Amino acid sequence: MSKIIAACGNDCSVCPRYVAPPYEKTAEELHRTAELWMKIGYRDHVVTNEEISCSGCKPENWCRYRVVKCCEEKGIKTCAECAEYPCDRMKECFEVTMSFEPKCRQVCTAEEYEQLRKAIFEKEENLMEIKSK
Repeated sequence: MSKIIAACGNDCSVCPRYVAPPYEKTAEELHRTAELWMKIGYRDHVVTNEEISCSGCKPENWCRYRVVKCCEEKGIKTCAECAEYPCDRMKECFEVTMSFEPKCRQVCTAEEYEQLRKAIFEKEENLMEIKSK
């Protein structure tokens, strides 16, 4: 399946939270993801399956960097389409994202880490790929 690149560069198609068809997850898969998010430090407790699941970026969804809202305001789909890319907001996004990478290596299985690497830790590469087209 092809990549589904979010505004910030995440690849939704491999993200353990993404549940839009045809990427549905079982209740057990979502619960394991919620447990993993707590182990990594993304959450301070195991959240509900409803809270951990994601069907894609929407401007009304919470986003630490307001990336989707910014893209909507500029009429673009991803940050790669922005003349100001990479702006300070995205530089901070990349930096904070990568600050979780060592903890992921420590607490994840090889399979979990590989999934997160593709889904989250390659956002800058994904956006550069779009920008170069």
